[in-house]
Amino acid sequence: MPSTTAVTYIGGPTALLEYAGLRIVTDPTFDPPGSYADPGRTPLVKTVGPAITRAELGAVDLVLLSHHEHKDNLDYEGLELLATGVLTLSSMKAGADLFGGNVIGMDAWETHQVGAVAVTAMPALHGPPGSESRTGPVIGFLLEADGEPSVYVSGDNASVPLVEQIAERFAPVGIAILFAGAARIAAVDAPLTLRSEDAAVAARVLGANRVVGLHTEDWTHFSETRQDLTEAFDAAGLGHLLVDVPRGVRVEL
Repeated sequence: MPSTTAVTYIGGPTALLEYAGLRIVTDPTFDPPGSYADPGRTPLVKTVGPAITRAELGAVDLVLLSHHEHKDNLDYEGLELLATGVLTLSSMKAGADLFGGNVIGMDAWETHQVGAVAVTAMPALHGPPGSESRTGPVIGFLLEADGEPSVYVSGDNASVPLVEQIAERFAPVGIAILFAGAARIAAVDAPLTLRSEDAAVAARVLGANRVVGLHTEDWTHFSETRQDLTEAFDAAGLGHLLVDVPRGVRVEL
């Protein structure tokens, strides 16, 4: 049976993934453009709204939430989606902090079965070593199902060594969904997500057959663009792996 895996890029870190009969949303951000100024945090500015609104999204079976403490990964409309009771897998801290929904916190390497899909939490680091106290905990995900390619979703991970650990257990992966953009804030003198060249290294280490790049546009603190990502993959001889995902267009993988 041919794979029915498909992705629709919505904006920032948000995509709709169709996989093994499930409709899965990554880090839900559906607010219009605006600024978020939480006390004690760097203001985050969103410049472009989603290609698909939450109202237009349709049924969702699962949300993969890498973390919940930053508005560029979970905004107000994203919280409204979680409040509908959709099953949400996230970090242990998110499971403890988020109420009024159906959020399950997971430790790294822990597996949760959702329908035909085994979802395993992947280790991740939202910035350089030592930044956890400021940026908070974050996880990625590995999806596996009979007859389907495995899918790695990095979440807001900046650590190539952690990707190497993941590859030791799970490589090769069929599809790597990598959050790039080299996000930066003034309080941390290092990228908080993968740089473009790091994303290319991660793709090679994982032995990925196809790569979807997210988290490269729509926010002013993303320091590298989708074009930067494309150029880095081309320079690494991996341009053929990178899937073109026009905003709002369903693309089969």
